[in-house]
Amino acid sequence: MPQLRIAEIFHSLQGETRTMGIPTVFVRLTGCPLRCVYCDTAYAFRGGESMELEQVLARVDSWNCQYVTVTGGEPLAQAECHELLSSLCDRGYRVSLETSGALPVEQVDPRVCIVMDLKTPGSQESQRNRYENLRHLRTSDQVKFVIRDREDYEWSVGELRRHCLAERIGDVLFSPSHDELAPATLAQWILDDRLPVRMQIQLHKLLWNAEPGR
Repeated sequence: MPQLRIAEIFHSLQGETRTMGIPTVFVRLTGCPLRCVYCDTAYAFRGGESMELEQVLARVDSWNCQYVTVTGGEPLAQAECHELLSSLCDRGYRVSLETSGALPVEQVDPRVCIVMDLKTPGSQESQRNRYENLRHLRTSDQVKFVIRDREDYEWSVGELRRHCLAERIGDVLFSPSHDELAPATLAQWILDDRLPVRMQIQLHKLLWNAEPGR
């Protein structure tokens, strides 16, 4: 039976992406090869609980909730993540995967909505971006930029246009780094440049000033 290292499983409102505000079960896997300077889930880098796949599925089932997000850390750092994703889809859940984009996504079950970061220079991990992943994204998927300052914004606009993301991907998300860039400032930049992106603010930070469920 596949074993996964789980940091936490909890029920909350989705704080980001196109399903923001929808009740969702979050399965947070332990471990991440990146160290973004703005990371707010460092507690998931290590530790956690070893659980069999069926235990994870039973915990998710207990909330009777349609939406499930598999996140981390970096969930794809665990090879068993793929079986978890497919098993959730087989059970009829609407499943999303939050990934840093530093690991291959081509083997992700096509029923899963991939929410993939492109790391900005301000993250200090932009060298880890795996651009070949973009070839495997579909219109049902999403690409996210976490923006700390004007330099990050200009870089993100360049990547948006260079890779024709708005034409190829379902949603391109621009998110201000919490407590580093004023949301209204980013909103005005987007409007001034008439960008075809979706701006998002982390709902869970507004409600609880924390990760959802914490």
